[in-house]
Amino acid sequence: MFTATHLHAMIVHFPIALVLVGFLFETIGFISKKDFFHKVSFYILILAAAGAIVSYLTGHSAGEGMEGGSLGTAIEAHEEAALITLWLTIAAAVVRFIIEFWKKSLTWLKITAFILLLGAVAGVARTGYLGGQLVFRHAAGVELGFGNAAVSNQESDENNHDND
Repeated sequence: MFTATHLHAMIVHFPIALVLVGFLFETIGFISKKDFFHKVSFYILILAAAGAIVSYLTGHSAGEGMEGGSLGTAIEAHEEAALITLWLTIAAAVVRFIIEFWKKSLTWLKITAFILLLGAVAGVARTGYLGGQLVFRHAAGVELGFGNAAVSNQESDENNHDND
């Protein structure tokens, strides 16, 4: 069955990759002093912010009803880290928007955007780590139906042999 957990798992990797690649291009832009890399970073960051919003919403839906216990605590930590990462990504995109479209090429704005984007990268790392803990430590979103299918197939085979 297709659930919010499946949707979240399919979507979440795009903003992760986009934040990291956007940061890479921003860093190359600072080192090379070429505006091209800053522009590419800006457009990637806009996509990353949009993807982060969708990812957060699907993750929030996937975690509905899982309060309490160690799983609930882990989901809450992951959700808080995701929210911080979301706001850092949006803030970096807004500052880059100001730089690109209002032609405010002030050094302090560029540094602010870079620091916000660096924070988003750190947030992605933290949120990803906590998301990995949800899956690999708490088995959140893991369907355990394979064992039942094997049992039912085995029972079916036994029933067929009994009829021989």
